[in-house]
Amino acid sequence: MIDERTDVPKAPKTQSVGQQIRENLQILAIALGLALLIRIFIAEPRYIPSDSMLPNLEVGDRLVVEKVSYHFHPPHPGDIIVFNPPPQLQQLGFQPHQAFIKRTIALPGQTVEVRDGKVFVDGQPLQEDYIAEPPNYTLEPQTVPEGMVFVMGDNRNNSNDSHIWGFLPQQNIIGRAWMRFWPGDRIGAV
Repeated sequence: MIDERTDVPKAPKTQSVGQQIRENLQILAIALGLALLIRIFIAEPRYIPSDSMLPNLEVGDRLVVEKVSYHFHPPHPGDIIVFNPPPQLQQLGFQPHQAFIKRTIALPGQTVEVRDGKVFVDGQPLQEDYIAEPPNYTLEPQTVPEGMVFVMGDNRNNSNDSHIWGFLPQQNIIGRAWMRFWPGDRIGAV
C-alpha cells in the first residue's frame, strides 16, 4: 500500500553521478563566463611595475581598474588612469597591450606647461600635494589636441610620461584606477 499522508516527508530525489558532473560543469562555465565578462567590460586587477607613481602607488601595489565610467564621460583632471602605450612608445619597443599608469593633467583644448618646478594648466599652477617632488625640467606650452589627454607620473622626475613622448589618445585608456586591494595594510581608494 502507498502511504498518501501529506505529513510524511518524501525522500529527496538523488541525481546520478553523470547528472551531478554535468550540473557542476554548467555552474563552472557560467562562473567563468561571468568572470570573463566582468574583466573585459567592468573591472580588472592590475599591479604597479615601476616607481613612476610614487609616493601614492608603490611597486607591487595591486589595483582594481574600473572600465565603465569613461564610456559615459572623459577622464577628469587628476584621475589616475591605466592605458595602453601610444604609437610613439610602441615605436620604441613597448608592446601594444603593456599597460601604463599615470595621472591625467590636461584635457583637450587645455594648454599645459612646466616651469619653475610647477605644472601649469591654462596658465594656472596646479596644487599638487600628491607628487614625490617638483619637476626639475621645463616644458614649453602645449595645447592638448581633440581626442587626446596629457598625463604625468606623480614621481615627476622619474616618469616616462607625456612630457617625454607627447599626448595620449583617449582611445588607449583602459580605465580608471579605483581601489588598491594589496598590500592589506594600504587597502582603499586611490
